[in-house]
Formats: sequence, structure tokens, C-alpha cells
Amino acid sequence: MNVGPGIRRRRRALELTLAEVARRAGVSVPFLSQVENGRSRPSMASLQRIADALDSTAVELLAAAEAPRPVDVVRAADTPATEGGARPLVRGHQRLHALEFTGDHDWDRAYRHAGDEILYVADGSAEVEVDGARHLLESGDTLYITAQRPHRWRPLEPGTRVLVMGEAP
Repeated sequence: MNVGPGIRRRRRALELTLAEVARRAGVSVPFLSQVENGRSRPSMASLQRIADALDSTAVELLAAAEAPRPVDVVRAADTPATEGGARPLVRGHQRLHALEFTGDHDWDRAYRHAGDEILYVADGSAEVEVDGARHLLESGDTLYITAQRPHRWRPLEPGTRVLVMGEAP
């Protein structure tokens, strides 16, 4: 999936230069240019830093990578996970965003954004912190949050799969 055009559209809509976004995101200007032009794929951590620099989220930038589709089947075999272990479950700029995460997740960073979010643990277990309160989720458990509240999560065992679904504002 090429997130570059969505990043470029967002950057231009905010009237920011490549240099300004690169500085805010802590990435090089050549790297950001390569991402925007589809010659490089950012890691999930880099994508989140770029999203922060654009007052957006990684999920929104991934969703903006393709046009909306009224009906769409996303096949696991055709949609590989990013380097950071995130796989989009919904394509196009839709009101509903969904990602599947496997592997490690950045516990050091709390997220806060518009909309609502549901975390569903498909396999394994995860720890979720919302407003400083910690919740242990096991396979099959779901947690709903108003995403404006600071939140973060991490897998607690190998093989954990977490589905994160959110509604765009």
C-alpha cells in the first residue's frame, strides 16, 4: 500500500513544506520525499511520527492511501503487514478504519485523537492503558474508548493479534 499520496495531500492541505514536516517528524527530507513518491515504505513508527507532524494518525494516513470503495474484500494473502506488524483491514478513505497488529507495539507512546476506538484481542493477550488505568485483555476481549483519552497498548505474549477499529470524525 502506497501511503505517499495521502501524506502529500495532507501536507499540502496544511500548507507545510517537506522540510517542516520532516523536522517535526524527526525524519530526513529525502526519506519523506521518497515516501511521498512511493519509492520508500515507512515503518509503523516512522509513519506515526509523520502522522503526528501532520496532526493526523497513522490509521488515517493509511486509509487515505486509496479511494473509498462501497464494497471491498481485503484478503490476508494480498495485504501483507507493514514492517511494524500492522495490516490494514479496510482500504480507502472510509469513516471506519481498522488495522490488525501483530508483534511488538510502541508502549512508550500514548495516543490521543478524535473519534472512538475499539480494541479486540483476536489471539493472545494485551495490556491497555486508558487515562492511567490499566486493563488486561485476553483472547476474545474487547475494549471501547473515546479516543480523545490518552491510551496505549502492548501485547503480553508472542503471537498476540490485536484488531484496532476506529471511526473517523
